[in-house]
Amino acid sequence: MRLTRLVFAALAAVVLLAASATAASAAPLPAHYRHYVALGDSYTAGPLIPLLRLDPLGCVKSTGNYPAILAGKLRVDTYTDISCSGADTSDMTQAQSVLLGVNPPQLSALRADTDLVTLGIGGNDSGVFGTLVDTCPGLRASDPTGNPCQQHFTTNGVDTIKAKLATTQQSVQTVLAGIHARSPHAKVLAVGYPRIAPASGYCPDTLPFADGDYAWLSSVEQALNSAIANAVAADGTASYVDTFGPSAGHDACAGGAAWINGKDTLLLAAAAYHPLARGMAGMATVIAGQLNSSH
Repeated sequence: MRLTRLVFAALAAVVLLAASATAASAAPLPAHYRHYVALGDSYTAGPLIPLLRLDPLGCVKSTGNYPAILAGKLRVDTYTDISCSGADTSDMTQAQSVLLGVNPPQLSALRADTDLVTLGIGGNDSGVFGTLVDTCPGLRASDPTGNPCQQHFTTNGVDTIKAKLATTQQSVQTVLAGIHARSPHAKVLAVGYPRIAPASGYCPDTLPFADGDYAWLSSVEQALNSAIANAVAADGTASYVDTFGPSAGHDACAGGAAWINGKDTLLLAAAAYHPLARGMAGMATVIAGQLNSSH
């Protein structure tokens, strides 16, 4: 009786293993992409992350940015990274002058057979990102525990920074339409911006905003990401990739876990207030995960 039970248990185990193997083999394989194009600004380009590309030098584009990592993860046949630091939505359709060169209109990299496009753009429109990082640190001393930067940009009860984002939304929507027109069969992903400030706590030596401006900075980022997500929703074909949520705990204050560099430009690491190599790897993982789950 005991032997019969053992044999039955062994046979059952074999059947279960076979079923598991069959289920695994039946699982869909990741999509194979033949031509991937990366469009975007410095949060795509990865300034000062080794190694520097020279096409052109003034774009300060890294060979270790998320497009490069993603292309490797997906094993794409070919990819073109035409992202450039300082780019805004206007640089998608016009040449961008940079130090010692010119970056072509980014949409010029698209082809009829392009089948994957990532777009990381919007933060430089209306000078939003540059205005924040150029202005807010200098206001901390006036009210270290308050929100002097938010107050500085609030006029008659209107947040003038967030007010600019309605234009950004329309501009991103126009860019998406341009991508579809040039690469009608491509899967298009609009990539949001990762978290810079922590949800709680402060690190003024690294992120020298006033304490009360940390929450405001995050709210501006969330408003920017919402503008991009709303553009995607209006487009109806592209998909939005949230990197703000997945970057929780990886903000500029997170030390060795940070995805984003703080106020000091670090040669061979990252520009100030820009992604570190760790951040690029994290963003690539988020994007790849969304691609695999949607396939």
